[in-house]
Order: sequence, then structure tokens, then C-alpha cells
Amino acid sequence: MRIALHPTTDAGHRAGRLLLAEADLEALGIYGHRGPATEDRRSTAVTDLAGFTVLASDDTVAPLDLAAIAVEDHLSCILGADASPSPGLADRFSRAGLTLLVAASPAGLAGALLHHDALAAQPGQEALIAWTVPGKPLRRGEAVPFPAPLGARWGRRLPARPGQDPSLVLVEVPVEGPWGGALAQVAGRPGPRPTQSLVAVADDRRHLEAITLAAGALLVARGGTAPGVSRPEDAAAGYLAEAAHVGLELAGFDAQP
Repeated sequence: MRIALHPTTDAGHRAGRLLLAEADLEALGIYGHRGPATEDRRSTAVTDLAGFTVLASDDTVAPLDLAAIAVEDHLSCILGADASPSPGLADRFSRAGLTLLVAASPAGLAGALLHHDALAAQPGQEALIAWTVPGKPLRRGEAVPFPAPLGARWGRRLPARPGQDPSLVLVEVPVEGPWGGALAQVAGRPGPRPTQSLVAVADDRRHLEAITLAAGALLVARGGTAPGVSRPEDAAAGYLAEAAHVGLELAGFDAQP
């Protein structure tokens, strides 16, 4: 694998260190930034993307500009940002046989967790996915039972995405401090004492962001996605496998609401 990485935060540099642990990584090009955080015999600062197969970035300022650069240079692209490319940009990736993976982040991980074997969510089944974002904690809203050390939090319900299953609820959970998380929850056994099943993670926020970006880069670099625009849930099994490979640890249980 030959991966180009455009890191803009500590999480991006941490993703670089995770990628450098891969035995089949031939080269890691640090694109657009030079620093000691990802120095290694297989990594070097680059200004030219020639020779690389994918470009990954945690940039949130102009992520789609990077995607346009990637497809112009015939690279697939992995973005931590939950960005919506224009139809023209999406078509360029499809026609070139390349992948644009967006939301390689806790938000994307939450969507992938909905397809975890422990849940086996079915279309139309009542479900909720939630993830943390930096911000002032809420005092009311949707209750989200993250595992320790994050713990139960209040979140805000988000508008449905285009084409989203109407039985799915999206929840964004503002948190302060070092912790972050992602969660998927589905309605369990019906009856007088119904249950809910969930799979979730709580970890150092920067480490979790690094894992989710690195997992996306490895998934795409290893050919685990189809051409065009996709999200982690579109290749959930492969994405979760790569995330586990680079250190993701999950918790799951059944609970009565």
C-alpha cells in the first residue's frame, strides 16, 4: 500500500502512526504538512501525489477541495469530514473507478455499528445511532447510554439524511473533555418488558478519531469499497474489521429501557 495522508490535527497525526504499524505499507506520504509526528523510514513529506493510491485527511475546512485534487491525480480519497460532494464530483470518482469515502469518523463508525453481527438490524426496525462532537453538554434531549468512561449523555436529534430509513434516528452528542464515543442501538425483543440491544465504544477522543480515519484509509487501500461516494456503513463489515485491527474495542449488551 502507498497512502498519502493530509493531517491537520493531532488525530490526523495519530492516524499516521497507526498506518505506519501496517506491515504491508510501502510508503506514507505526508501531504501538505511537515512535522516530526509521523516521521519514519517509510514516511516522508510530499508535495506530489504521484505514486500513491489513496489520499486520507482529517481536514474540516475544505475537505472537498482535497477530494477534487485526489480525483484529478487519480487517487481514491478518504475524508474524516461528513461532507456532501456535488453530483459532478461524485460522478468523476465513479467514472474513474475511484472511491470517495466520507465520514471516516465517529459519526461514520456509529452507522457501521448498526450492521454489527451483535445487532443484526433489519430494514424498518426501530434504531438509533449516536456519536460525540466537541461542545457544551446538553441538559436534556435524547438519552444515549455510552459505556464508561464516557457514560450516559444527552444528545440532539438530527434531521434525516436523504434516502434514510424513517425508522432510524440520528443523534449528535456534544461533550467536553478528552472522551469520545459512538453507539448503535436497536429495539430488541417485544413484549411486556421490551429490550434494546446496543454496541458502542468510548475512548480517548483523538485516538477514536485516528482509528476511524485509519480504518477508512486501510479499507479503501485494500479494495474494500466500490467506486463512487460511500460511507463506512456501506462496507460495514470490512470497515469494522479494519477498525478492530488498528485497536477499536467495543462493548455490547441488552438493556430494558
